[in-house]
Amino acid sequence: MQIKLEAAMTDPQFAIVTARNALEQALSGISDQMRDYPTPISGCDAQYNHLIAERTRVRAALAALGRTPFVATPRTPHPGAGIESR
Repeated sequence: MQIKLEAAMTDPQFAIVTARNALEQALSGISDQMRDYPTPISGCDAQYNHLIAERTRVRAALAALGRTPFVATPRTPHPGAGIESR
């Protein structure tokens, strides 16, 4: 475990892959819980609604890991500013 921790701290790609794997496992677990949840009261049950919210958060985190981050520069201060050229 110590080797994996050291690799995650020094290799960003390893850390991203590790995070993605953990999020995919979490999503699978949440999906299993939702699939096994009793159906008669699932629409008005706070616990089921919490599972939906958690699933949404995990999906958003997975999507964020897949996106290329925007890095602002003086010529492109926001994403819609166009491509910087010289």
